[in-house]
Amino acid sequence: MVVIRLARFGKKHSPRYRVTVADDRRCLRGKFIEVLGHYNPTPQGAEKEFTVDMEKVNAWIAKGAQPSERVKSLIRKQAKA
Repeated sequence: MVVIRLARFGKKHSPRYRVTVADDRRCLRGKFIEVLGHYNPTPQGAEKEFTVDMEKVNAWIAKGAQPSERVKSLIRKQAKA
């Protein structure tokens, strides 16, 4: 199954995440199909917390990709804003 999930990158004690489309059998830092956006849980200054290409997200969901719970909540939060 194809999933839309967060993949961690960045420095120790300063996490950042990529919103990726990946096969659910791959590990979290493994291969992914496409990067859809970024999530920064601790933005500073003018940095944005969550950026994602909604057209690509909707296209992947239409193809059958399942977003994780955290990605679902972030997308809902962005849609309300």
